[in-house]
Amino acid sequence: MEIVSKQDLEQFRIRMLSDIQQMLVGSLVPPTEEFDWLRSKAIRKMMDISPATLQNLRITGKIRHKKVMGSYYYNRSDLQKLFQDEN
Repeated sequence: MEIVSKQDLEQFRIRMLSDIQQMLVGSLVPPTEEFDWLRSKAIRKMMDISPATLQNLRITGKIRHKKVMGSYYYNRSDLQKLFQDEN
């Protein structure tokens, strides 16, 4: 059995706080274009399309989407490319 000293616990605390700080700083980096996922409402407003149009694009497989806890998220760049191609 190994005994843990107060100094060991203090070093562990410092290391944990440092790791948490690094994770938080990493999460504050703005997302790259590849991972720019937006919710349905934001996409509909930005593209000025109806919920049915967005649903049809999703069902036909024209855009990538993810469903997280009942909400759909769409890749902004996919939608922009799709609508640029149609113009």
